[in-house]
Amino acid sequence: MKIITTIVELQQELEMHHLENKKIALVPTMGYLHEGHSTLAKAARQDNDLVVMSDFVNPTQFGPNEDYENYPRDLARDEKIASEAGVDYLFVPTVDEMYPADGGIRIEAGPASKILCGAARPGHFNGVLQVVSKLFHIVQPTNAYFGQKDAQQLALIKLLVRDYNFPVTICGVPIVREDDGLAKSSRNVFLTAEERKQAPVIQQALQQAKDNFLKHHDKEFAIQNAIDMIETKTSGHIDYLELRSYPDLQEIHPETNQFLLATAVYFSNVRLIDNILFTIEEI
Repeated sequence: MKIITTIVELQQELEMHHLENKKIALVPTMGYLHEGHSTLAKAARQDNDLVVMSDFVNPTQFGPNEDYENYPRDLARDEKIASEAGVDYLFVPTVDEMYPADGGIRIEAGPASKILCGAARPGHFNGVLQVVSKLFHIVQPTNAYFGQKDAQQLALIKLLVRDYNFPVTICGVPIVREDDGLAKSSRNVFLTAEERKQAPVIQQALQQAKDNFLKHHDKEFAIQNAIDMIETKTSGHIDYLELRSYPDLQEIHPETNQFLLATAVYFSNVRLIDNILFTIEEI
């Protein structure tokens, strides 16, 4: 694996691969890699000739009350994990390398960015789409890999690519789960022992909501049952639990075919997110 820090060097390295029509995968990350990132890289390794992973803490997606400076960073650890996952190039630019100038042009992520997780983070997804757009132009990948766990982010990137004709295929990688169904996350270590026992209820409640909706076609009934289950069986406080169309994230209607059930739940020291994607054909 080769570490690259500049855009020019990365593009020079990739030039011949592009000329040879090799399939190039991009795995964007903000570093501090964990098993979820490894899963993305391994999925990319299976279906492509070359894997590029970016390792860049993007300042434009942090709000004024979010601590960009203290975001965890561990490049030595990242290098080891990326190499073991089969990454060919680890792109580690500085902020000045990625944003050498500011002409004032901004990306507006639209109404789908202002709901769910975006409701409490105004401007966050504008910054996500900004950096992803830059990475798409720099790397010119055949395929780009994102985790389904961040379903709203994945949806917005799919909309960006669809609506603005980016020549890249977006590949969503399923959520990696513990044996008891809890979505794997570096944040799980902040749960108390009792909260850790309760946390799998989140996935169970989403699954029950899905089953109820497919059976009864009653959104409010399905959502309320899931809320009751989480509130009854855990000490968590629900931030949101919603059923939306996917990937547009609009209110569902009779013609909606693909759905996203998503929730965020606060425990004492951590906020956990989870979701289920499903289609009407699963009846």
